[in-house]
Amino acid sequence: MPLHQQPPQPPVALRAPKSAGRFRRSTVALVAAVTLAAGGIGGSVGALVGGDDSSSTAAPAANASASAPTDISSVVAKVRDSVVRIDTASSSAQGFGSGVIVDGDGRVLTNNHVVAGAEQIRVTLADGRTAAATVLDADPDADLAVLRLEGVDDLTPAPLGDSDDVHVGDQVIAIGSPGGLDGTVTTGIVSALDREVTVPSEQRTSPWQGQDAGTNTYRAIQTDASINQGNSGGPLFNSAGEVIGINSAIYSPLSGPDGSAGSVGIGFAIPSNDAQQLLDQL
Repeated sequence: MPLHQQPPQPPVALRAPKSAGRFRRSTVALVAAVTLAAGGIGGSVGALVGGDDSSSTAAPAANASASAPTDISSVVAKVRDSVVRIDTASSSAQGFGSGVIVDGDGRVLTNNHVVAGAEQIRVTLADGRTAAATVLDADPDADLAVLRLEGVDDLTPAPLGDSDDVHVGDQVIAIGSPGGLDGTVTTGIVSALDREVTVPSEQRTSPWQGQDAGTNTYRAIQTDASINQGNSGGPLFNSAGEVIGINSAIYSPLSGPDGSAGSVGIGFAIPSNDAQQLLDQL
């Protein structure tokens, strides 16, 4: 039964894994707690788990993950160099999140809430190199953004899978910088598809502003792979090493005094096909 149809219970704040615990963000009192998965930047953002949600991405090869074991270490070895850490700064705050390189020209996919309002963006590659980045395009409604790295080459892009081929039970791998721990790998399965997630849309102007700017709803892939604050914008891979989603939010019924929240095995990723639409516009 959808959460909004459950018997009345004390309201809890929906949040989204955020970047730095020092940034307090007001959340919307709803029937479930969801937090944005950004670390430092992107702060905590509320999200409501509702009825039907979005589809996900994966290639036919990924479908085998539901019935055959996956050699996680070999998949990680193939894709880890495509995952980056994103550090942001403005005149009033700092933050961080994750991202994934999608082509050799230096385009990086991440969440809009990771970079919204940032005046400076710096990306750290898996090999330790750093580069400045600019926002090429962003879609606040889908909570997606595309960055361009400056002055770097010899990049390792990750292929985007077809989220329409994702199945419940498929094995998935999340890589990112939860808590600033770069290159952290967690695994799980696809728990549900087409999951409707609603988050406060304050990130449309700046992730550090606490004013209520309404809510924003999108459909997501649900996974039990551990996603925490700092994972926002990072990739969710299938067993073939293809990006099937961009990690964006977690369900967390409890939070710290600063709005921080931890994983309880209910995470959400924006389907890769939605990200592909944004890339196709560039």
